[in-house]
Amino acid sequence: MNQTAGTTRIQRRNTAAITEAALEVFSANGFRGATVDQIAKAAGLSKPNLLYYFPSKEAIHQHLLATLMDTWLDPLREMDPEGDPMEEILAYIRRKLEASRDFPRESRLFANEIVQGAPHILPTLEGELKDLVDEKAKVLSRWMEEGRIQRVHPYHLIFSIWSLTQHYADFDVQVRAVLGSGDTDPFPEAEEYVITLFTRMLALKP
Repeated sequence: MNQTAGTTRIQRRNTAAITEAALEVFSANGFRGATVDQIAKAAGLSKPNLLYYFPSKEAIHQHLLATLMDTWLDPLREMDPEGDPMEEILAYIRRKLEASRDFPRESRLFANEIVQGAPHILPTLEGELKDLVDEKAKVLSRWMEEGRIQRVHPYHLIFSIWSLTQHYADFDVQVRAVLGSGDTDPFPEAEEYVITLFTRMLALKP
């Protein structure tokens, strides 16, 4: 179905229900383990009704991934080239941690896609994502050349921010099991640790 502004309230409601159900099913089971029947059941719709909105499992998955890319890219887009380097980097880290806390299913959906070889979003990774990372890596390199932060590999700096922040979404069960925290929110201590780590790494030595 063409998702346009002319859709009815019921159509918008059903599309939202399918999207929410698919996010739950895909993030829990991965693309290969998910089925249209599972998504339809979770959405409270019949399978034929679901297929009226999306013709296949692949179509639902691609719709989710396309929506997810903005959630993935926006925190990095907000890094201001004219801002204070340390403040901008630490603010980016905080935004990534907030995304892991607030959108864990989206993070796991993305991780599952990458682990499978990114069959549905590789062109986006090689295009839009790479272009944005190239742009921000140049900003980081300029800040380093100006002597405003310590010299490190700019791309691997970004990779390390991704891995440290997304870990708390993708491995939430493991984090809570090891910490023995149960329902206790691990993010305040995680933020303090990660911010301290990068501050010490990037701060200029006396």
